[in-house]
Amino acid sequence: MKKVVISGTGLYIPEFTVSNDELVESYNRYVDLFNEQHRLEIATGEISALTYSSSDFIVKASGIEQRYVMVKEGILNPQVMMPLIESKPSSDLSMQAEMAIQAATDALNDASVTANEIDLIIVACAYTERAYPAIAIEVQQALRTSGFAYDMLVACSSATFAINNAVNAIRGGSANRVLVINPELTSPQSNFKDRDSHFIFGDVATALVVERDDLANKVNAFAIHSMSCKTNYSNNIRSNFGFVNRCDPQTADAADKLFHQQGRKVFKELLPMIYQHLEQHFTLESLKPEDFKRLWLHQANINMNLFVVKKLLGDNVASDKAPIVLNEFANTASAGSVIAFHRHKADFKSGELGLLCSFGAGYSIGSVVLEKC
Repeated sequence: MKKVVISGTGLYIPEFTVSNDELVESYNRYVDLFNEQHRLEIATGEISALTYSSSDFIVKASGIEQRYVMVKEGILNPQVMMPLIESKPSSDLSMQAEMAIQAATDALNDASVTANEIDLIIVACAYTERAYPAIAIEVQQALRTSGFAYDMLVACSSATFAINNAVNAIRGGSANRVLVINPELTSPQSNFKDRDSHFIFGDVATALVVERDDLANKVNAFAIHSMSCKTNYSNNIRSNFGFVNRCDPQTADAADKLFHQQGRKVFKELLPMIYQHLEQHFTLESLKPEDFKRLWLHQANINMNLFVVKKLLGDNVASDKAPIVLNEFANTASAGSVIAFHRHKADFKSGELGLLCSFGAGYSIGSVVLEKC
């Protein structure tokens, strides 16, 4: 079996930030407008009045302190509450392609690989801004790589599932070097009018160079020791946005076309699946949680991450054992665990193990055991 490594990582951070205080101030202004416009319906009990959000509530509920966004205009306007993104002509690079290229270039430099050495690009993320042609093929043209490219969507597990595909492509002989890119443009799918979710997401792009061990520069490389993927259907995290929506004009703009979730149900159902999945993965590889120097976990919610860490390792675990980046980035869907990996891998010594793990809608769980070369 061919040995495969991750030889480089890349990160693109948008220039705009939105703090919790900014988000709360605009949301609370929206609440005032809504409650005033619907005061009669509220008075008769037809609908419920909206309630204020707060920065303290956001931090306590999620651990998020700010987020990056590609376009800030419109998000903080209580009469708009969405990023105002102008449509581009088809001859221009899409926004996700722009993000992807920035992260990919960073990863290529980290791996000491040139674009013309890549023969497969996988763009893997929660949403793509169009169905076709694939964002990955657009990126392929812009970077002038050879071979083939495709998009794949597995919500917040897209990055780990794409690593699985990249490794299988290399072991199967259809590619030697793969770019896995996660251009997470999540702000257009965020419902900034919903108190329970208006703070959750941020925009970012990450990238990984996955290649044959014998071709790689080993300076920054991690060998892919093993992988495991799991899915189980659930409606508790969902977005109904799609091209079919236009066929029902009455519901085309409904809130369920944006991200929505049943948070308590997700916490109750998904967490047992995560640690059961990891226990099975570790057992198959004759590993224990204590064998890992670091856990690079999906960055959805600090309480969820702390629960997973406690379940695996017990109390009083050092903060650098499972680093948190969502305080700065918010939930960036599939990119979150890769950001943690990108930022917290430099201190690894040869032979030390790390775990890259994602979980989210689907439900979907992906885990990758990495060993520093």
